[in-house]
Amino acid sequence: MAFFLRLLPLPELWKLPSLQGKGFYERVFCPIVTLWYLIFQRLQPDPSMDNVLCDARAGGADALRQDLSKKLRSSATTSYSDARQRLPLPFLIESLMLQARGILALDPCTRWRGLLVHLLDGTTIRMRPYGDIPTHFPAHGNQSQRPAYWCLMRTVVSFCALTGAVLDCAMAAMRVSEQVLACQIILRQTFGSRLFIGDRNFGVFRIVQAAVANGSHVLLRMTESRARKLLGRPLVAGDHALRWSPTRHDQLEPGCSREPVQGRLLVAEIRRKGFRTQQIYLFTTLPQGAEYAAQELVALYGVRWHVELNLRYLKTQMRLVQLECKSAEMARKEWVAGLMAYNLIRAAMLCAALHGGGFSPLALSFSSSRRHLKNWLVRWSHGATDWAERWERLLDLIARARLPKRRKARPAEPRAKRHLRESFPPLFGPRHEARRAMSARDHKS
Repeated sequence: MAFFLRLLPLPELWKLPSLQGKGFYERVFCPIVTLWYLIFQRLQPDPSMDNVLCDARAGGADALRQDLSKKLRSSATTSYSDARQRLPLPFLIESLMLQARGILALDPCTRWRGLLVHLLDGTTIRMRPYGDIPTHFPAHGNQSQRPAYWCLMRTVVSFCALTGAVLDCAMAAMRVSEQVLACQIILRQTFGSRLFIGDRNFGVFRIVQAAVANGSHVLLRMTESRARKLLGRPLVAGDHALRWSPTRHDQLEPGCSREPVQGRLLVAEIRRKGFRTQQIYLFTTLPQGAEYAAQELVALYGVRWHVELNLRYLKTQMRLVQLECKSAEMARKEWVAGLMAYNLIRAAMLCAALHGGGFSPLALSFSSSRRHLKNWLVRWSHGATDWAERWERLLDLIARARLPKRRKARPAEPRAKRHLRESFPPLFGPRHEARRAMSARDHKS
């Protein structure tokens, strides 16, 4: 709780714009307590609302609201469920950005050449078609004749390259492209000097246009065809200065300048023992010079792979691959709360890295760190007096959870998995229609 309050100080939380003029009167589950327990549900092995009430009655949130445990008289989860519905989504997003600033303030060395490096990438989250979810996040169709069941939410997340923490996110239906969501993140960032890194999906003029409009820089990978058209001549290895002008085929960001952008096209060959030689094409708005040498920018782009690992941690370790919600608004809140719970683990890893000698927190195992933090929460959540000593022990445990340095490369595995034989056929379409068809068959028989 003290760590939560250090990253999200109560006075700053109450000053967030989304809570001003809302008329939040003194409820048992005020916005701050509700925010904590949304994060608490993702950190606990038992994410049920009943477990939230058990923790609140035991005094788990008395530091956020005085005598909360004494004011809870009912064992029903209705009050907490209503508080979750009542909590504004903008408050969660503003709290996420405030938390990100708190994590970056823990270590002044979270910047590269004075720039805060953002890693951009997108993913999809599935949900069941409950309530208004099919309206806001319709199921994505495919070539199959059967109607799709799962509703999908597209989201783009911005990660800090040196700590792995989430800095911002944007959500929409599948009809909205990842480039549009990435521009939303770029245009609302206020962390100072920034550098956005993205793969070939983000190597378009719209991303560059939004970054320049916000005073930021980009390092984007490009497809071979787009790089060839941009350079206007055969691609040869080197650092090529050029001006990127939009064509009639480029989608532009509304409200941003359409003037050409001065930049550099880096053409480099990647040679690794045991792998094929690969040629990559990177566009950057960073100026030429010894401070931003082409070799260093190519090596910096290699850090982009961590965004794939971070998204995998969010989906598997934080159980965000599927959201069990009954409304679209609650699904968005669950996703943002899951990102904040993930950030608490990343912040603990950063503290452990600083405590253990100042090495990179990316050298620590996320799953082991999450396991240590969860066990610590379950064991010492109540009744402990020597918090400082126990916190030091936790940091020592996390600092020893180093990722192994493999001497041999892992063998390639087939992209297939073994399914267990089951006697039941797969279910297609809504369950109530399957029940109706089953009743009709039984009636005929």
